[in-house]
Amino acid sequence: MPRPRPLVRRLLAPVGTLAGVAAAFAYVGAVDPNEPGHYPVCPLLRFTGLYCPGCGGLRSAHAFVTGDLPAALGANALAVVGYGLFAVVMAVWLIRATRAVPMRLAISPVWGWGIGAVLALFTLVRNLPFGSALAP
Repeated sequence: MPRPRPLVRRLLAPVGTLAGVAAAFAYVGAVDPNEPGHYPVCPLLRFTGLYCPGCGGLRSAHAFVTGDLPAALGANALAVVGYGLFAVVMAVWLIRATRAVPMRLAISPVWGWGIGAVLALFTLVRNLPFGSALAP
């Protein structure tokens, strides 16, 4: 049985990923996307007037970073769910890296189709009049 790599080497990928995401969130927290001119407009929204599943994601991230959870949920509730899932995956990755257990994230086709269906349904509902509460 081969010896596991040193702890520092095992933690490079998860800690580097976490540092990159933290830097991105820090930037979005510091540069308010509610003020025009800082970020590009969603091309789907610009050309069709329809909200994509990511529309409001930057405003949601800004509100989340600044501690305004109701505003984050109002801007893009699905993104907030994504933040939570990311936190769980990062925690698992860090724990597995410290224990020298490889991290493999394999998503079966059923999960892939399910995630796609949730994104499509979220997009559809937020663009209909009765789903206006989900619009950013």
